[in-house]
Amino acid sequence: MAGRWHRLYSGETTINFYGRRNIGFVASGLLLIVTIGSLIFQGLNLGIDFTGGVAFELPAKGQLNVAAAEKILDDNKVDSSNAKILTLSSGDDQRLRIQFGEVEEKIETAIKEDLSKKASVDIKEVSVEKVSATWGRNITWDAVRALAVFLLLVSLFIAWRFESRMAIGSLVAVVHDVVISVGVYSVLQLEVTPSTVVSFLTILGFSLYDTIVVFDKVQENVTRFSGSRVSYGDIVNVSMNQVLMRSLNTTISAVLPVLSLLLLGSGVFGAVALQEFALALLVGMVVGAYSSIYIATPILGLLRERSGEFASKRGELSLGKDMEVLMATGAPASRRASARNNESASEVAPLPAVDAILSHPPRPRKKSRR
Repeated sequence: MAGRWHRLYSGETTINFYGRRNIGFVASGLLLIVTIGSLIFQGLNLGIDFTGGVAFELPAKGQLNVAAAEKILDDNKVDSSNAKILTLSSGDDQRLRIQFGEVEEKIETAIKEDLSKKASVDIKEVSVEKVSATWGRNITWDAVRALAVFLLLVSLFIAWRFESRMAIGSLVAVVHDVVISVGVYSVLQLEVTPSTVVSFLTILGFSLYDTIVVFDKVQENVTRFSGSRVSYGDIVNVSMNQVLMRSLNTTISAVLPVLSLLLLGSGVFGAVALQEFALALLVGMVVGAYSSIYIATPILGLLRERSGEFASKRGELSLGKDMEVLMATGAPASRRASARNNESASEVAPLPAVDAILSHPPRPRKKSRR
């Protein structure tokens, strides 16, 4: 066990990532089918900032609780089943937040008065937040435009810094991460707020960072193995094993603070806004680390191994001990073995016999004249 941890820590593992790429493709395909299906049939649970409406917030005192708030809404001809009623806790203090769609001014005033009476608090302690649906649509389109510009600029940079095939692989991985992350919110019907959108945009950078780390190692190994005539699949495998520990360390160190926000911030201290932000980050970071190894890099390998100097070696992979030799020496084990055999043969081969060299019969002597 200690030996395995040492090999993982030093980047000497020999996991056949590229040869098992279809496992990742199938897993991602199933996740995409589920999430896209949920987005089509269930849609997203959009918050008040996107749909528009009214939000009341006040201390949960007196006889005011969730059931009492639902009755107040129903009495004022507001369907309580479509309302979102949350209990926010902060230590011993509890507050009630009630959200529903847009209503007439007189209904809003009546609900505010009924809530203050039920909680036995002054009406000034009941805060009211009104959001227009137009404002929510503007946020959505701004986010879409920001995402499009981001993807364009990143694609141009990766194509310039590395190559166009790497840009394709990274873009596919980013779209994969965003769709699955958004799909999780649809499947679980979690509320999507502006904080959630910010989180989605944040995970793009994390996903790309992990992918760029792998791509940089791939490019470094392409130069290293340029004279060894190895397959591109071998270069991909060696590169992913060498950066595996770095990817794990980066992901774990990033996920731990997010888990703290999610469990302590929202679970213990009752900060719901932290939950909205942290959950999207957590899902995106985990999916981003996965996609850099099982989506972006395998797609790069599929595109690259079909062209140029690697086409003749397509499908060839060094596994197990052969991969160890390749990582340690920079040359495939088969070529090194062949070179050793040729060297040994040249050392023990006997010199050809003189009779073998002079295989033709001697020429007859000419008779001398008297």
